[in-house]
Amino acid sequence: MANKKIWHEKLYCHLGQYFLIDKLLYETKTEYHKVIIFENSNFGKIMAIDDIVQTTEKDEFIYHEMMTHIPIFSHGSIKNVLIIGGGDGGILREICKHKDIKNITMVEIDINIINLCKKYFPNHNKNAYEDSRLKLIIDDGLNFTKKTKEKFDLIISDSTDPLGCGKNLFRSEFYYNCKNCLDKNGIFVAQNGVFFLQKNETITTYKKLKKYFYDTKLYHAAIPTYYGGIMIFAWGTNNIELNKKRNLINLQSRIKSTKLDFNYYNAKIHISSFYLPQYILNALNES
Repeated sequence: MANKKIWHEKLYCHLGQYFLIDKLLYETKTEYHKVIIFENSNFGKIMAIDDIVQTTEKDEFIYHEMMTHIPIFSHGSIKNVLIIGGGDGGILREICKHKDIKNITMVEIDINIINLCKKYFPNHNKNAYEDSRLKLIIDDGLNFTKKTKEKFDLIISDSTDPLGCGKNLFRSEFYYNCKNCLDKNGIFVAQNGVFFLQKNETITTYKKLKKYFYDTKLYHAAIPTYYGGIMIFAWGTNNIELNKKRNLINLQSRIKSTKLDFNYYNAKIHISSFYLPQYILNALNES
């Protein structure tokens, strides 16, 4: 251990988590990001971007299942999907499991992230990049959503934290663009950090989304990789009928019909993820 390096995540100024680097696999600075990939005995391979952990082999399934199957099974008839970011391929992998989905557009700003993850994290995508339904576009998500004329049933913003080029995917303009890109019954979801340590980020996003969506919510999952408590996901839709259909029996029926297996997601997790701890509800009510 004396010869091994310790890597410190730097998302927060005065605290953070440390990882032992068992083996350094890759480290460089791309046009957009500083990237490091290394092996750790507890989490397997880890990728950090701009000194912030993005994904690990060990627990990535929690994040990716909750970002995709919550909106897909809530809607019940997703055909056209837009992924913003998601270069590691995990979101794409989970979407590709749904054979009723017809078209998948993925917009990633940095082709290098995709290529690195194909090499070092092949189980994240499991050949999903070869799916004939996929249209891959290398562009900034804000720019794409501003210019596209396409309409989507689901938009998933799988972004980095709001630092550097990631800031664009937390701007009010981006949320407005996404609202305009959605079909009238469409759903928008986005990662929104760990509330306990990123309270302002979550509240700011929530306020912005409420300007554009009748139904704005937060849901959550416990993901060990992301330091500081439960991970928050933002939800927005103008389809108010979805609330009436969000019940256990409907979800179980939809899930059963797909014959898919999951490692984290299930109908009860789906329902319970929208029930927030009181400290979050208090903060939202006070904002």
